[in-house]
Amino acid sequence: MKSITLFTTISVMSLAFLQALFPLESSELSESGQKNVKTGSIERTKEEWRKILSPEQYRILREAGTERPNGKVYLEFKKQGAGTYYCAGCNAELFSSREKFDSRCGWPSFYDPSNAKNVKTSVDYHLGYARTEVLCSVCNGHLGHVFTGEGFNTPTDKRYCINGTVLKFVPLSKVVSKKEKNQEGEK
Repeated sequence: MKSITLFTTISVMSLAFLQALFPLESSELSESGQKNVKTGSIERTKEEWRKILSPEQYRILREAGTERPNGKVYLEFKKQGAGTYYCAGCNAELFSSREKFDSRCGWPSFYDPSNAKNVKTSVDYHLGYARTEVLCSVCNGHLGHVFTGEGFNTPTDKRYCINGTVLKFVPLSKVVSKKEKNQEGEK
């Protein structure tokens, strides 16, 4: 048992060392002397992120936080019908109601992203063991985690366990009417 604990400690320390050598985010100073964090395609300072996100969204998206399970946002999620889910930080399309399912875990669950290019994964060791973190590839915001092999009756046998606070839901009726307006404008 001691060897397993020692191995885990060494592995976590090695990962921390590698992350220090090869950080996932690079930064530079802007002309005003503020630090700009380079992420996917969007660059914002901490102050800029704080202006556009609620404190809870900031904690989750920018600091890899987690909302409480079975909260108000989750109960609303369960009632939402057809539609699309966008990133609260950058409005990138992430998931849709077609991939949504009820895993009864207390957080919104999807078996696959609706727009795979906007979702990426990374290994995180925040709890001392490896988990697959889910990130928005456009703004590099933390969304949640993905788990495989849990036996859910879904096409992918994956559960994207996502913090509902960082998702913006747009009902299908609004998406359809917006597309129709755009098509009318093109004529």
